[in-house]
Amino acid sequence: MPSGLPALTRQAKLRAPFDENAMLLPEDPVRAFMPYPAVPVPNAPEGPLAGLTFAVKDLFDVAGYRTGCGNPVKLAQSPVASRHAPPVQALLDAGARFVGKAHTEELAWSLYGTNAHFGTPQNPAAPDRVPGGSSSGSASAVAAGLCDIALGSDTGGSVRAPASFCGLYGLRPSFGAIALDDCMPLAASFDTCGFFARDLATFGRMASVLLPADTADLSTPHLMVAADLFARLPAASHAALAPRLAAIAAISGEPAPAIVYPDAQAPIYDAFRKLQSYEVYQSHGAWFEAQKPVLGPPIAERFAYARTVTDAQAAEARTIRARFAEGFRTLLGARGVLVSPVVQGPAPRLDDSPQVLDAYRHEAMAFLSPAGLSGLPQLVVPAGKVDGAPIGLSLIGPAGSDRQLIALAARLGL
Repeated sequence: MPSGLPALTRQAKLRAPFDENAMLLPEDPVRAFMPYPAVPVPNAPEGPLAGLTFAVKDLFDVAGYRTGCGNPVKLAQSPVASRHAPPVQALLDAGARFVGKAHTEELAWSLYGTNAHFGTPQNPAAPDRVPGGSSSGSASAVAAGLCDIALGSDTGGSVRAPASFCGLYGLRPSFGAIALDDCMPLAASFDTCGFFARDLATFGRMASVLLPADTADLSTPHLMVAADLFARLPAASHAALAPRLAAIAAISGEPAPAIVYPDAQAPIYDAFRKLQSYEVYQSHGAWFEAQKPVLGPPIAERFAYARTVTDAQAAEARTIRARFAEGFRTLLGARGVLVSPVVQGPAPRLDDSPQVLDAYRHEAMAFLSPAGLSGLPQLVVPAGKVDGAPIGLSLIGPAGSDRQLIALAARLGL
């Protein structure tokens, strides 16, 4: 048991205003949902999503519910929401039925979904492995068949990693494509609203409701493959993705090799880490200093680091980010689509050591950072298995090509 967990558990029990026996669903065998008192949420009787059910990551407001943000102090301080966040309202207006608020990693700042306060949702596709964070409950609920679709958020990989880990379709959309009003911010220049589904047809239906019309034109896409990122993969991951790459080549021709990091990757990751941490502290630092909450050990360490990032360091990080983003967007051009690994392998195991988890997270950011730094859409598709656990593949396109990426995945048989 991680050090500090008893104090965390006491804090959760003392400050979490929910009823452990109340839910909209009769059962939650994978612990995907927050056990809030069940408040029915009306939806339109007809619409393009009629007949579908959905979950909402507990960062987004849903009228009649508190928004806990994965932290018992945030939960205790949260009023009952009086209105829905825009993407929630859009799904309800389209006829989808809300079935609950799903767990999130604490303050949405983790890749694994192992919340020290409220527990860890099960990964239905690999029960001995983490579900992925921070949209852990949303991914778990969809993968378990407890709902058809789910909302998540993606700042550094919080939709893309769970989608890969749980064998789902997931999208980090173009930055700003879906409104984030009435949603807890994490790092404002990285935050996006993403979503999950088990099959591409349902995913496309959800996308047609949530996403604006595309502004890019991928009618004649130029497919490329992230050669340097594939070279970083362990042999087992490379072997698992090889059939998908071969299938893509058979349909569209061999993708052209592309280099995501023409210069050293480490300074890019360092800039991402500094700028994200700085922005997190802008969002939550005053609350953190005033409340002095007991945080899970990894989140506490990140806050300790975030408070040390200076204005000058953040400014330098923005410069590095802008330079990388310009180069990455230029690489794709107006119609480029990059076929890329999502992360380096399947989900880590639940019993992996903190050192193993930390090393995995740092390496994963080499794969996850480019789209986030550049504000570009990245679509995750299920692609194979390593040691029986899912691993995904992704398509990254120009800004404003979100819907066409989904259509392209269908044409490629993904």
